[in-house]
Amino acid sequence: MRSFQKLNTVVGWLVFGVAIGVYGSTLEPTASFWDCGEFIACSYKLLVPHPPGAPLFLLLGRLFSLLSFGDTSKVAPLINMLSALSSAFTVLFLFWSITLLARKLVLGGARQPNQGLPDPTQGQSALILGAGTVGALAFAFSDSFWFNAVEAEVYALSALCTATVVWLMLKWENRADQPDSDKWLVLIAYVMGLSIGVHLLNLVAIPALGLLYYFRRQATPTLWGGVRTLLVSSVVVGTILVGIIPGLPSLAGHFEVFVVNSFGLPFNSGVILFVLLGVGLLYGGFRQSFRRRSRLLNTGLLCLVFMLIGYSSYLIVPIRSSYLPTINQNAPKDVLNFVSYLKREQYGSRPLLYGPHVFAQPIAQEDAGPRYIRRGDQYVVAERRQELIYQEEDKMLLPRIYPDGGGAARTPYYQQWVDLQEGVKPTMGQNLSFLLRYQMGHMFWRYFLWNYVGRESDVQQAGVLWPTTDSHSLPERLADSKARNNFLALPLLLGLLGLFYHVRRDSKNALVVALLFLFTGLAIVVYLNQPPIEPRERDYTFTGATYAFAIWIGLGVLAVADLLRPLLKANTARAGVATLLGLVVPGIMAMQGWDDHNRSGRYTSVDSAKNLLNSCAPNAILITNGDNDTFPLWYAQEVEGIRTDVRVAVLPYLNTDWYVDQMKNRSYTSQPLPISLPADRYTQGTNDYLPFVENPNVPEVNLKDFLQLVKQDSDLLKVSYGGGSGTLLSFPSPKFFLPVDTAAVLKLGIVPPERRQHLVSKMEFNLGKAAIEKNSLIILDILATNNWKRPVYFATSVAQSENHLGLEPYFQLEGLAWRILPLKDPTYDPRGEVGYVAKDILYPKLMQQFSYRGLNNPSLFHDETSLMFPANYREKFARLATAYLAAGDTAKAREVADKCLTLIPDRAIAYDFYTPQLIPALVAGGEKQRAEQLQDVLLDRTKRALLYYTSQPSPLMDREIGQYIATVQQLYLAAQQVGDTQRATQAFELLRPYLRQ
Repeated sequence: MRSFQKLNTVVGWLVFGVAIGVYGSTLEPTASFWDCGEFIACSYKLLVPHPPGAPLFLLLGRLFSLLSFGDTSKVAPLINMLSALSSAFTVLFLFWSITLLARKLVLGGARQPNQGLPDPTQGQSALILGAGTVGALAFAFSDSFWFNAVEAEVYALSALCTATVVWLMLKWENRADQPDSDKWLVLIAYVMGLSIGVHLLNLVAIPALGLLYYFRRQATPTLWGGVRTLLVSSVVVGTILVGIIPGLPSLAGHFEVFVVNSFGLPFNSGVILFVLLGVGLLYGGFRQSFRRRSRLLNTGLLCLVFMLIGYSSYLIVPIRSSYLPTINQNAPKDVLNFVSYLKREQYGSRPLLYGPHVFAQPIAQEDAGPRYIRRGDQYVVAERRQELIYQEEDKMLLPRIYPDGGGAARTPYYQQWVDLQEGVKPTMGQNLSFLLRYQMGHMFWRYFLWNYVGRESDVQQAGVLWPTTDSHSLPERLADSKARNNFLALPLLLGLLGLFYHVRRDSKNALVVALLFLFTGLAIVVYLNQPPIEPRERDYTFTGATYAFAIWIGLGVLAVADLLRPLLKANTARAGVATLLGLVVPGIMAMQGWDDHNRSGRYTSVDSAKNLLNSCAPNAILITNGDNDTFPLWYAQEVEGIRTDVRVAVLPYLNTDWYVDQMKNRSYTSQPLPISLPADRYTQGTNDYLPFVENPNVPEVNLKDFLQLVKQDSDLLKVSYGGGSGTLLSFPSPKFFLPVDTAAVLKLGIVPPERRQHLVSKMEFNLGKAAIEKNSLIILDILATNNWKRPVYFATSVAQSENHLGLEPYFQLEGLAWRILPLKDPTYDPRGEVGYVAKDILYPKLMQQFSYRGLNNPSLFHDETSLMFPANYREKFARLATAYLAAGDTAKAREVADKCLTLIPDRAIAYDFYTPQLIPALVAGGEKQRAEQLQDVLLDRTKRALLYYTSQPSPLMDREIGQYIATVQQLYLAAQQVGDTQRATQAFELLRPYLRQ
């Protein structure tokens, strides 16, 4: 026994070493895109990220960041290393879980009384360890898991919690006959409590673990016993998800309001009393368990207590929020806001079992409960939350085709999957078809097969790369993609072999693993109820299912050894051959996946953030979009201290009162934003949107007067809605103007000498005839109150015209941001490019100051998200080159074009939509041959891409088709501009079939 246990330990740590070596070598050296920048910033300073937060991850990330010893450039890789280590430990626990299961299979379940399984022979040990190695390494190199392992996200640590719980449950099963075996169950409860502070994925493993408990405790398990166990386990999951995580804080909140408002006690008295009451109930429960000598009750209470201890990591959220940190999403500083934070109320909800269909129209609203705020020494109602009411005939069971804020605008996306008629209630058949084809097929099985069969590319909506997939005539974007990984379906085949072997040899444990796969895969699909369009791929959600299948990949080695029995009689030789054959699987996965998972040397995210911040003048206000537009900026400012004088204002968050409150506070060297609206004019439920209601007597609105009326809640702006039951403020004309004190503006020195004639005394702009949201109202307030004392910018990635408020004629391009100035661009054309190009400002930034690390390295992989930012640079270079051409400076235009092509060469990042805009500058600068070569290369690629995408039966590549059509348009315009009739004709002929579209 000791000999095998020692080998099991040593080989497990060797597998761990391989995993951590790979992850460490491919680790991203800075903050990745999406939530990583936010998580690194919030870990470094223990700030409050987006709901529902991940406090345990933040605490561990903070500990890792301390190893930087003040060197902020090391903070990001250290916190990334937390994910790498978590992933390597996940692989380690998976190895030990597989060897526990494999040992039972190899030894035939021969359990010695009170001693467990006998010690395996040398050959049996080699086979067991080989199975663990193959399965663990196959999971280690799976696409989704490897992706999570090299960036600072919660999914790696969440996977570790799941792997730990599964391993602990298998350890308990081997020791269930021992008197102290229940300690393993208490430890499992504690790990699950800890996992709540990372991600909730761990909880869906409870039904599988409950079934394992039932099989081990019940001498003669039955079908109905198993069903009852699953039902009880599901109730436990629901109780934790609803009754404990948000339920206990919700009860504490209600108790707090009651105690403070009814008895006049100080704030937080109710919470303290609630905690004392809870402790008293637990004490009473333990006394009952001792009196009744109930082992089950005592163990259950211990599990509850230890789960709550693990869950207590969430206390860091209100504690840190109360200190008003610079990132304080939802401001959950008291128990009431904390409950809202836990419930993710700002994101809304999706119907699960019963709800409206996509074309359903609400008929009324009902009170969904009050939202309290502190005022004086009591809690007062700040807002009555409203819930939409639908007719019963507009509801259906298990609604998959539902409104979710998108309403009928989502109809075309649903129609890609079901034959949906506009305005006609979907049938249950269509509903289930969408569930099976899109939610399960496209959003689960496609991801699963990416990991164990192959992946076509990194393009969103990319399919599975089967061994038989025809790869001829592929566009270079797909054929040359480092993310085009072909595993020859070997991991899938080995896993299926292991599944069948497991079912045949140990059906009970095979059912447990199958339930783990089901609940961490298809059950999550049903729970999430994903809409037909997502901003990015969601494969990271289902790593639990790929983990479960990796167990069968490992057990597949046992099946291979069984098949080799007629050929090889010796156990050791057979184990060696089976293991070597099995290692081919993770070997192929590692070789295929290395180049697209290797992020060492990739700085695109942080460089783009620094370049955007450095596009702004001192003490600027920078308006951005969310996620990739903002989180890298937070990282740059909070961790590396880059341009903390620039105040980042996130456009979507400006729709919330808590964020506007924070914008009115100082942040580092940035003064509060110039917002004049009082808090009661932007509190949630007030001025969330203002509709346009035309008043013929008001042809134009003075912005400053309008804001005064809003502050006064003036009857002049009020309109009725809901049959007269409520009122809203409105705006009477889409045409607004802002008076400009030209003398004061000139004194500020913000007007370039060459643009003095562009200075206007009245900025006129058109808001359009739709409603304006609260964020637009706040931006208008900033412009009117600021009086040009602080620079105000829109990031150029805020490309939606409705967010520009009709201010485009007053945009000046100064890098990766447009500055708003009272200078009207005389060349402004609403159909053309936005922003007057300030050449003297833009040139040094693009040519000398900005950082472009790694963009000229062809060995570096840039995925679809990362490629957006080099395209952004190319567009700015093209704008600058075009501006110099228009000014007659062909030398500068050529210099700019050459610099762009050198910094971001085609061999590293393929030419894109903006590259043709450099052609006129190249031709004018005497580089006609280079320009023609560029056109020919891009025209050929675009032609092949259009032929490929338009020949595909799937409509999911409409975006790619649109991008290539736009590229042909740019090629045509560029060729026409330089007088290249031949290439203009070629581009037009390629474009002709799409003109009507």
